[in-house]
Amino acid sequence: MTNRVLVFDTTLRDGEQSPGVRLSMSQKLEIGHALVDLGVDVIEAGFPISSPGDFEAVQTLARELRGVQICGLTRAREKDIDVAGEALKDAENPRIHTGLGVSQNHLENKLRMSREQALETGVNAVKHARKYTDNIEYFMEDSGRADPDYVYKVVEEVIKAGATTINVPDTTGYTYPEEYRALIQGIINNVPNSDQAIFSCHCHNDLGMATANTLGGVLGGARQVEVTVNGIGERAGNTSLEEVVMALYIRRDIFGLETKIKTHKLLPISRLVSRLSGMMVQRNKAVVGANAYAHSSGIHQDGVLKDRSTYEIIAPELVGAEKSEIILTARSGRHGLRHRLAELGFGFTEERFEELYNHFLVMADTKSEVGDEDLRDLVTK
Repeated sequence: MTNRVLVFDTTLRDGEQSPGVRLSMSQKLEIGHALVDLGVDVIEAGFPISSPGDFEAVQTLARELRGVQICGLTRAREKDIDVAGEALKDAENPRIHTGLGVSQNHLENKLRMSREQALETGVNAVKHARKYTDNIEYFMEDSGRADPDYVYKVVEEVIKAGATTINVPDTTGYTYPEEYRALIQGIINNVPNSDQAIFSCHCHNDLGMATANTLGGVLGGARQVEVTVNGIGERAGNTSLEEVVMALYIRRDIFGLETKIKTHKLLPISRLVSRLSGMMVQRNKAVVGANAYAHSSGIHQDGVLKDRSTYEIIAPELVGAEKSEIILTARSGRHGLRHRLAELGFGFTEERFEELYNHFLVMADTKSEVGDEDLRDLVTK
């Protein structure tokens, strides 16, 4: 067990599956370079057999990017794997990501296979993929709803076949943190050869618990997290890269783990992905939202102006934001107003300030936010 958590970014594969998102080759390459600069360990560049565009994306990123593993997704089919092997042939460190479902739901309703057939198919896929690379990741789709005993058997056999990373997806966002933690722990404790692979969390956000589940998995022994920038992805999205990274960083007292991520680049890459994908980041999004370091309540403003740590556990500079913001609204108090006026170069007697404060409250009741020009107008009246 290592104290390093690998960051597997799937913004360019699972993230691009968000309805309405279509990235050009040049945009994918721009994001790819930014991900390398950010410090991710693995970039899942696409699903090569799915379209000529995805093949080109994987092939181009494999050729152009260095200092990172480039991964191509496949189904557990030889043709898929052959196409991925071709797309990845110029990669410095190629990874093939193959697998299939393990839940009874997926086996019966999607794959139309017995457990034995699915296991044999998965083992053969891993063996075939090893013709192209020893860096094989095996995904067990819908692990969150699967029979643990069957999961254990699959893990044991695909590791024997040569898989070096085992992806345990909560494909439908069904599990809750303790349940997912127990799933990872159960695999590690019950699979005889589990020490020969790294276990990976791939959680979806259907119930809003993707980050919590991923962190639960890390506590259970997983040492790879599969994430996307801004949490983009199908349906309600994937686990958010920035949330997991900062949770590990801020709560080192609990996790005692590290990543290679340069945290001060989190906000810039968030804005890049938002701009290129057209997926806007909600203002109250954790870590990278526009309001993440903004304070409008008078009680909060008073505390933050006295000591930032009263209401901020992340220093804005740590993620690439310039500073905390004091947003003036009808809920703001005297401390916030006085602070903002001072930043604009104004100072007043107590009597004059009280007069301005009363006028400010009247103005604030008519606006969602009182800006600098509003304050200048207020002062000159």
